[in-house]
Amino acid sequence: MSSETSDPTGTAAPHGPLRVGLIGYGLAGSVFHAPLIAATDGLRLDTVSTSDPERQAQARAEHPQVRTVDTPQAVLDRAADLDLIVLASPNKTHVPLATAALEAGLPVVVDKPLAATAAEAEKLAALAEERGLLLSVFQNRRWDNDFRTIRRLIEDGALGDIQRFESRFERWRPQPKGGWRESGDPAELGGLLYDLGSHLVDQALTLFGPVVSVYAESDIRRPGAEADDDTFLALTHASGVRSHLWVSATTAMLGPRFRVLGSRAGYVKHGLDPQEAALREGLRPGTEGTEWGVEPESCRGRLGAGSSPQTGGGEPVPTLPGDYPAYYAAIAHALREGGRPPVTATEAAAALRVLEAAKLSATEGRTVHIEARP
Repeated sequence: MSSETSDPTGTAAPHGPLRVGLIGYGLAGSVFHAPLIAATDGLRLDTVSTSDPERQAQARAEHPQVRTVDTPQAVLDRAADLDLIVLASPNKTHVPLATAALEAGLPVVVDKPLAATAAEAEKLAALAEERGLLLSVFQNRRWDNDFRTIRRLIEDGALGDIQRFESRFERWRPQPKGGWRESGDPAELGGLLYDLGSHLVDQALTLFGPVVSVYAESDIRRPGAEADDDTFLALTHASGVRSHLWVSATTAMLGPRFRVLGSRAGYVKHGLDPQEAALREGLRPGTEGTEWGVEPESCRGRLGAGSSPQTGGGEPVPTLPGDYPAYYAAIAHALREGGRPPVTATEAAAALRVLEAAKLSATEGRTVHIEARP
């Protein structure tokens, strides 16, 4: 790490932009990480690694100041000139590349999932702590507009005591797209459980705390598919809340994104946060005339009791704006000022314990209990 922008503890000094090396320029790298890094005050996208010449050209076109290299090692070789490594590479590379970056003295942001197992995540967390370096996991869905709204409703007591939390990432993709995300090779960590399921479990833990038991059903339904494409999880939290989570590529009629039921009222929200669609369309946070993360009033969720939102029941609730830029703003702050990153490796390990339990439950057809952690 550069002595111009960092001290030996891994906390950056308060001058000059923090230079970021991004490994991977597929969907995660090009649509999420690179635009958000570039839009964050105090961060500068310095180097992008991808072996694909077309993606290299895309990166230079979208970020003219960036340099491109062919391999992750070429990024790590520039450790003295960088202040942060971001891993947007395939899941199976997360642990070895994060380990190498930390051993090179660089803070690391890793796209979810951090690892295949909680044990691997805890080992990375221990290495980061030993080196005095930031290690964070990109759980951007904590800054979805609907999730932010639910947190506010819970904090304000509008729902009363929460009894059940339902959350869905459902799609209708009857034909597999192929690629490592749908690979049946266990080493690839493909399938929806570890992909979209990582988000849903993280959100449930963020809202309601530790999980004590997990029941899961997981299927491969599409012809030619190799990895799970239709999975359900039932979580029991230590708090008594029950979370029901669905991830599916085979849902012909989509359910609500969220349904939250409390002792006082319920909240139902359909549709998706608009930020991913905006990023895919080339829109960027901070662009003049753009209200980032804001959805139309017609998309608002409804809050009420004793009736259905489909028949006009409940009252529409203004949806808080989505705020993916908040993640990298918090990373920049943590690097400069020290302190806790926006998502920790320890939190990622807790989510992985749930995902591991879900996989075991689906395989063995039983409820799996998770021991309380100190």
